[in-house]
Amino acid sequence: MNIEGQVALVSGGASGLGEATARHLASLGAQVAILDRDGERAAKVAADINGFSQQCDITDEQAVAAGVTAAKAHFGDAPRIIVNCAGIGVAARIVGREGKVSTPLFRQVLEVNLFGTYNVMTYAAQAMMDLPPLDTGERGVIINTASAAYEDGQIGQAAYAASKGAIAAMSLPAAREFAKMGVRVMTIAPGLFHTPMMEGLPPETVEGIVANIPFPHRLGQPVEYAHLAADIVQNAYLNGTVIRLDGAVRLPPR
Repeated sequence: MNIEGQVALVSGGASGLGEATARHLASLGAQVAILDRDGERAAKVAADINGFSQQCDITDEQAVAAGVTAAKAHFGDAPRIIVNCAGIGVAARIVGREGKVSTPLFRQVLEVNLFGTYNVMTYAAQAMMDLPPLDTGERGVIINTASAAYEDGQIGQAAYAASKGAIAAMSLPAAREFAKMGVRVMTIAPGLFHTPMMEGLPPETVEGIVANIPFPHRLGQPVEYAHLAADIVQNAYLNGTVIRLDGAVRLPPR
């Protein structure tokens, strides 16, 4: 799919991987809508790229539906490009100190990462059904974000790994379901990236993390995620699978 002139919607587009993706797609000529809990930051990014933003909690199904509808109304067409970057990365052991359980956190992480992604994918696909197919037969492409942790989650990442593993597992059945309407579904599984989640860590902790990355021997840059997302949009034969973007890292147990 040619990106220029298409409407794109990025969840979590106010920061990190989502912001980089929103900015990159806009630089390639897309009209970009941002859904994010941080409405103020989302509005700033949207203003920078001449886009559109709406404050949205992706765990709220009706808020997501309203966000997709608002993007369509603003640009006069439903989005053909969806990139799901919204998510949280909180961690806790299944059974912590003094036998404390982490069931509430597990539920919260799945609600945001998994159900939030599912909500956006659902209402985006619904909107795409009414679009005419392009010359390639495509109506749209949905890119979800998993994590390298879906395959090699660390201690304390049971909830996070479960949520990202489920996102990865959705790729093929969703792609098969949407194939009849010309919508592709792909998943990117990033490794260790320089995002707001990393910025709060002490330098020595970051150095320890980087030590496990074979090459390039550094944290990934959000723009590298954005470039891959754009490549997926432009390559019509990419469908129904997961691409790791991780510098060949395999996460150690802790």
